[in-house]
Order: sequence, then C-alpha cells, then structure tokens
Amino acid sequence: MEVAVQRLPHGEGLPLPCFATAGSAGADLHAAVSQEVTLAPHQRLAIPTGLAIAIPPGFEGQVRPRSGLALRWGVTLANAPGTIDSDFRGEVMVVLVNLGEEPFLIRRGERIAQLVIAPVTRARFVERPTLPHTGRGSGGFGSTGV
Repeated sequence: MEVAVQRLPHGEGLPLPCFATAGSAGADLHAAVSQEVTLAPHQRLAIPTGLAIAIPPGFEGQVRPRSGLALRWGVTLANAPGTIDSDFRGEVMVVLVNLGEEPFLIRRGERIAQLVIAPVTRARFVERPTLPHTGRGSGGFGSTGV
C-alpha cells in the first residue's frame, strides 16, 4: 500500500514516517518543533509532525503512543489512539500528555508517536426493540472478573 505524504515547510529535514524494524506495525512520527518544548507534569500539548497525509479510502491512520516514552517518562497520548480519517488533509498533530512527575523535553526530530494504517469497516446501524441474548448480558466494568 502506498500513502501519499506532503512535507510541510516546518517539517523540512525530518524523516517521513518510517518503520524501525521489519516487524514493526507502526511507523515512527517525529516532532517538527522549531525549538525544544517542555511538557510539564500533567500538561497536554499538540505537537506538530510537519506532515500531511492522504490515507486511502477504506483505511484510517491510528496515532499510537510509544511504549518507551510511556514507561520511562509517563508520556503518552491524551487520545490514544488518535484517528486520522481518510478525508483529512491537515497536518498530523500528536496530542502528548505527561502523566509523570518530571518535565519532559521534546526536541526536534524526536520520535513521539507511531502511525498504524488499518482497514475500517463501515457499519450500518439498525435500531431493534431488543438485542440478542448473551451469557454476559449487560454486565460491564469488571463484571467478567479480575
């Protein structure tokens, strides 16, 4: 599959989304900040990638956290996964949140998230007076045990 990518002026010199290994599911997204940005504890910021992309119809882009940032710093995505719709042509932004206790420094070119391209099923929603029975029923929020 081919995904068209437009590099925006502030993304010059940064890599396109790229896979770290042959088995990587997500392609790394890089910070297109002009200067270092500090993400304070419990703060959220939209970090630019300097890229706009054209996801093919029938697919979506899923912006996901990087596990190393989450484990070491408590930095993750406020809206994980973020969704890029196939008809969106604006800049890809990554909404980072610092759940840690220390400030986190974001430098230009740093890998801040990963992008997964995934198929989308367009469901048709049909109202019914009742739903089919299951063993679980309406139990939720821990009803299946620990």
